[in-house]
Amino acid sequence: MNYFFNEDQLEIRELARKIAEEKMLPLREKYDEEGIFPWDIVKIMAQTDLFAVLIPEEYDGISGKVTDLAIVMEELCKVDAGMALAYGATGLGLYPILISGNEKQKQKYLPQIASGEKLAAFALTEANAGSDAGAIETTATKDGDYYILNGTKQWITNGGEADIYTVFAMTNKSKGARGSSCFVVEKGTPGFSFGKKENKMGIRASVTRELIFEDCRIPKENLLAREGMGFSIAMKTFDKSRPMIGAQAIGIAEGAYEIAAKYSKERYQFGKPISAFQAVQFMLADMATQIEAARSLVFNTARMIDAGAKKYSKESAMCKVFASDTAMKVTTDAVQILGGYGYMKEYPVEKMMRDAKITQIYEGTNQIQRTIIASNLLKEF
Repeated sequence: MNYFFNEDQLEIRELARKIAEEKMLPLREKYDEEGIFPWDIVKIMAQTDLFAVLIPEEYDGISGKVTDLAIVMEELCKVDAGMALAYGATGLGLYPILISGNEKQKQKYLPQIASGEKLAAFALTEANAGSDAGAIETTATKDGDYYILNGTKQWITNGGEADIYTVFAMTNKSKGARGSSCFVVEKGTPGFSFGKKENKMGIRASVTRELIFEDCRIPKENLLAREGMGFSIAMKTFDKSRPMIGAQAIGIAEGAYEIAAKYSKERYQFGKPISAFQAVQFMLADMATQIEAARSLVFNTARMIDAGAKKYSKESAMCKVFASDTAMKVTTDAVQILGGYGYMKEYPVEKMMRDAKITQIYEGTNQIQRTIIASNLLKEF
C-alpha cells in the first residue's frame, strides 16, 4: 500500500534500506552467532546522519518524528533486528529527555546523539520490577546539590555501549509509583558500572547488560522534570516508542515473508514448485495480509502522534501487540514453508523467529498491552 511518504521520508527509507542490504546483510550470520555489537554499522549510521532522524532540527537533528523512526526501523529490521536495536534503543533512551527535559538538558545531550557521537539507553527494568514498573527498588537520595543512586537495573538494551542513560529511581518510596523520578546518568560516572553481557535467544547483535549503581553521585541538574514524575515520564515514553517496536516487528515479519515467498517458487515437490499448492498459497496470503494490516496500524498511529494528538496510549499499545503477534506468526510460518531448511542456520528465518519473540516481551509484555487497551476502551463507555 502507498503510505504517501514525502520526498524526505522516501530518502530516509532508501538510506536505511541501503545500509541494511549493503552493510548489515554480509555481517548478519557472524554477528548473530558471536553476539557482536555492531559498532561498524553504528559508525556508518552516524556518517550518513541516520541518527539525526531521531532528533528535532532545533537540536541539530533533521526530524524527531515517530513516523520517520518507524520507517528506519522497518527497513533495518528486514535484515537484522539485533543490529537495528543499537539505533532503536537509542531512540527509546533519548525520549525521556525529549519529553521532559529542560532546554539546557536538551541542548547538552540531544546534539551528541544526533551526530551519532553517543548512543543512549533506557533503564527502568529490574529483577523485581518488569511489568510492574512502579515496583522499582533503585533509590536516589538527595544530598545537597547531588543525588546518590543505589541499585541494579536488569536487561538494559545498549547497556555498557551507550554513553547516556535515562535511569528511573525511587526518590520517595512511601509514595509508590508516584515516588519515582528520572535522571540522566553518563557512562564513566564514579559508582556506575556494568554487569555481565547476557547470552540471549535472539537479537544477539544487540547488547543487554545490568547497570549497577553503588553510591553513584550525580548532579541535581540531571533530574528530568521534577521529583515524583518518573512513572509519568516512563509511560509517556512507552506511548511514543511502542509504534517503533511495531515497526521493528513488521520489518522482521516482512524479511521472513520475502524469503519464504521466494523459496516457495524455487522449491519443487511432486514435480512443481510448492507455491503451486493451495496450502502454501493460503499461508503466504495470510502472512502478507497480516503484515499489511500491522503496517497500516503502526504508520497511522505514528502520524497521529506526529500530528499532535493528546492521547494515544490505546493505539500505541495496539501497534505493539498486533505487530509483534504478527511477527511471531509470520516467522513461524516462514520456518514451516522452508521445512527442514527453515530449521537450519543456513537460512535466516530461524533467526528471525528467535528475534520476533522479544517484540512480544519488552517495553511491556503483550499481556500488559491488552490490559492498557482494555482500560482505555472502557473509559469510553
